[in-house]
Amino acid sequence: MSARNLPVDAARIAADIAALAEITEPGRSYTRRAFSPLFLKGRAYIEARMKAAGLETRIDAAGNLIGRRRGKNPSRGTIMIGSHSDTVPDGGRFDGIAGVIAALEVARALADQGVTLEHDLEIVDFLAEEVSIFGVSCIGSRGMTGQLPDAWLGRQQDGRTLHQAIGEMGGDAGLLAQQSRPDLAGFLELHIEQGPILENERRDIGVVTAIAGITRIEVIIEGRADHAGTTPMTGRADALVAASQLVLDIRHAASELAAQSKGHFTATVGEFSIEPNAANVVPSRVRLLIDARAELRQDMLAFQGWLAGAAEKLASAQGVTIAAPVTISDNMPTPGHAGLLDILDRAADAVGATHRRMASGAGHDTAWIAKVAPAAMIFVPCRQGRSHSADEWAENDDIALGAGVLLHATLAMDEALPFAAD
Repeated sequence: MSARNLPVDAARIAADIAALAEITEPGRSYTRRAFSPLFLKGRAYIEARMKAAGLETRIDAAGNLIGRRRGKNPSRGTIMIGSHSDTVPDGGRFDGIAGVIAALEVARALADQGVTLEHDLEIVDFLAEEVSIFGVSCIGSRGMTGQLPDAWLGRQQDGRTLHQAIGEMGGDAGLLAQQSRPDLAGFLELHIEQGPILENERRDIGVVTAIAGITRIEVIIEGRADHAGTTPMTGRADALVAASQLVLDIRHAASELAAQSKGHFTATVGEFSIEPNAANVVPSRVRLLIDARAELRQDMLAFQGWLAGAAEKLASAQGVTIAAPVTISDNMPTPGHAGLLDILDRAADAVGATHRRMASGAGHDTAWIAKVAPAAMIFVPCRQGRSHSADEWAENDDIALGAGVLLHATLAMDEALPFAAD
């Protein structure tokens, strides 16, 4: 279906995304990291566009930019839509910002059509969804909902604490302990898929069933340092050889689990360090950090159980010592709200968009908002699934189609909320 037939203005969406793409570090495509002057410049552009759309703007205590369109009956609560405008280094033309501009376009389309919702409508640009210079992510969505750990506020970088940096963004970290949003009736986020499924299947829309839980697991392998030239090949306790086999075993086991699962599952050895890291010394110690992601909790538990057993068997076979794998962090999967998933299916049908249900392997602000209100996500295709790269690309017609789905879903939420089970 052509974006020209949608109740949103595709040209406005394209113009805003293009304008923000120009606000970037010299020589670094689409780089506006949170807490930087360029991030604030991008924010200023978004706030000006919010005001031009008739929205009342503010920065909340957590440093989130919010534009409000008042409803007929504010006592029914607030419908919130949006995403984030910060980027990773060297990549971020569409990641996050497509969702902010699509949400803004919903507010503009409602104004064009003379429609006022029963609920208040808020368009949000969350602060620091990407991993920030302080080493943590989803700062704004956690902070908005009272889920930002106090210890994080003392993290330091570039001579300032996160507490101070939130203040520089217009927030007030001193008020975060009192920050909550009991008025939130429902939340939707549009985002590029960051994967190839929609493009490969030629589907217009992904209705996100869940945001995968992310578990990070550390494995330490201890061998014995020996002279690389004099120690016989049959008499070594080479930690790197054992680690290399474990990496291959993890890939094989994860592939099998993903093929057998009814949900999304991945596992990757993303960090790898070796000691003493000298050409003429048999490696004595290797550290692996595994990033595992599961839509279904039972898959993660199965993987952890397999890993413990595999490490024990490998240690015996290779003559090394492998400590029991240590779980460094463990976040549960976040399912999309069933009522909102149904609304999104119907909204996609309403605009003539082909769609499928699918999980998100990446984390998003929605995961934190979902802990306090019904929440769900819309995916739109991106070319070859590329993201976090200067090559990231999404067709504007696809984003506009997603904005049309978001508009229809917002109208349906206005009628349906609160859900009977809530």
